[in-house]
Amino acid sequence: MSTITIEKSNNIARVVMNKPPLNVVDIAMMQELEAALKSLKGDSETKVVVLAAQGRAFSAGVEVADHTPDKVDSMIKIFHGIFHTLWSLEQPVVAAVQGAALGGGCELAIGCDFIVASEKAKFGQPEIKLGVFAPIATLMLPRLIGRMKANELLLTGDTVDAREAERIGLVNKVAPVESFEQEVNAFVNRLAVLSGAALRLSKRAITLGIEKGLPEVERYYLNDLMQTADAVEGLNAFMEKRNPVWKNK
Repeated sequence: MSTITIEKSNNIARVVMNKPPLNVVDIAMMQELEAALKSLKGDSETKVVVLAAQGRAFSAGVEVADHTPDKVDSMIKIFHGIFHTLWSLEQPVVAAVQGAALGGGCELAIGCDFIVASEKAKFGQPEIKLGVFAPIATLMLPRLIGRMKANELLLTGDTVDAREAERIGLVNKVAPVESFEQEVNAFVNRLAVLSGAALRLSKRAITLGIEKGLPEVERYYLNDLMQTADAVEGLNAFMEKRNPVWKNK
C-alpha cells in the first residue's frame, strides 16, 4: 500500500492514512483503506483498532475531481464500502484526529466508535458550499448530535473546533497537542485491557439495541454473551475478589 500503513502491537491495530499534508482521499486511497480494514476482520488477536493520520490534517476530504459525473457513481460505491467494512468490524474503532477532519474526512471520523481529538482539530461538512451534500454525515450526524445541531452543520457548511465538538457530543475527548499521542494511547488502553470477547459482543449489542430494541439485546445476551468463557470468568473473578484472566473468547 502506498497511502495506508497498518501497525499491530499489544492487541491494538493502528491503521494510518499516510498522504500528508492533508490526506485528501482519492479512489485509490479509498481502496487501500478498505483493504486495510478488511484485513482486520476475524482477527481475534486485535481488540481495538485506531484510525489515525500522518500530516497536518486528519483528512481534508475526498478528492473533488472524483465527484464529477463520470466518476461519482464509482466513487460513492467505493467510499461507502469503507463504512460497510468499518461498521462490520467486531473491534471498537477509535479515530485519533490530530488536525482538520473535513468533508469525507469528517465522515471517516464520525464513522468510528470513538473520537479523540487534539486541540488543533476541527470538524465540518462543507459540501453544501459546493452544491452537494454528504450522505454518510447526513445519516450519522442527527443520530450523534441531534437533528438541530446536525442541521446547522450540514446546511451551513460551518466548522466547529475540538472543544465545541466535544460539547455537542461529537468527540469523546480533547487532548493538548503536546500530549496528544499519550492521551490517545491512554484512551485506547482503557479498552485494550478488557476482554476481547466482551468488547466484540458489547459493540454488536449496542447496534442491535439501536436497530431492533431490547428483546433482541436480551436474546443476544443470553444466547451469545453468556456462552463465552470471559463472561463466566469476569463474574467469578468479581465474586472471588481477584483480577480476571481473560481468554478473549
